[in-house]
Amino acid sequence: MTKSSSRLIGFHVICESSKAAEALIGEIPSLAKRGVNLLIVEVDYNFEYVSHPELRGEDPIPAATIKRIVGLCRTHGIRLVPEFQSLGHQSWDEKTYPLLAKYPNLDESPGKYVGNKGKDPWGTDFYCRSWCPLHPDLNPIIFALYDELIDVFEADALHVGMDEVFIIGDADCPRCAGKPTAELVNDAHDHIVKKRGKEMMMWADRLIDGEAMGYGLWEASKNGTYPAVDMIPKDIIMCDWHYERRYEKQGTKKATFPSVRFFVDKGFRVLPTSFRDVKVVKMFIDQSLAVPSDKMLGHLCTIWHGLEPGRAARLPQLKAASKKIRKASGRS
Repeated sequence: MTKSSSRLIGFHVICESSKAAEALIGEIPSLAKRGVNLLIVEVDYNFEYVSHPELRGEDPIPAATIKRIVGLCRTHGIRLVPEFQSLGHQSWDEKTYPLLAKYPNLDESPGKYVGNKGKDPWGTDFYCRSWCPLHPDLNPIIFALYDELIDVFEADALHVGMDEVFIIGDADCPRCAGKPTAELVNDAHDHIVKKRGKEMMMWADRLIDGEAMGYGLWEASKNGTYPAVDMIPKDIIMCDWHYERRYEKQGTKKATFPSVRFFVDKGFRVLPTSFRDVKVVKMFIDQSLAVPSDKMLGHLCTIWHGLEPGRAARLPQLKAASKKIRKASGRS
């Protein structure tokens, strides 16, 4: 990216069912009018996978529906990127998602956290299960799912998630126990970038030293994963998400976001990411635009639930982000 006019106005949405996909289809034209030029669609297990049909969700999205999304995005000049939540987020509440439900041997903490409850090794309430990144049976399954999403979305990139990973390097995992958590990475980049020739995106929180930058437990790492920032390829796009108005350890009246410059200085392209607090969106964008580098790509707005018809483009956070990025880019 060499011109500020190319800055991204991104929108991330979860599609957990065929109904949610149909709702998204109805919103794409209005998102384009709002200036959205990047759409990240989190599908996870909610597609009619052929390679592993046993891993389909309860209401999987048909390939024909995805093709309609592809066509609409192409018509409206929107870059379409699928997301598959990897490593962590393999459960939610008491529900374990298909991979670990069907193949419990791939769990990073097999037999533990019955009912997805208890305390994790850092003393916090159990959040989400993780798969074992070193299990020899894992990659052939996951890479087959990655490939299906890349192909059906006709995508030039894949977002692999990887945020909020708390269960990693578990003491009872026969492969990962005792290994530094920063070294426990899988081969996703080799498959997506080197083999498939696509770009790779990921959430950036596990690569941030929470103590050094003053972020909280969720938006940065406090379990030793952050040194991995120096162990991974620099062509990965970091989606650097922060949602709070202030952070206790920063000692300021309003939040600062030093991680944007941190990732740029490390050589990564970074896509700052916000949620629903409009004041945070504006602060975050202003501070991001102050980083003098084309590696700061624009802004991404997230929505962690299904779309309601007619409301996507009218979301206050998206309106605020679009206005600021368009103005900074010299776009009307």
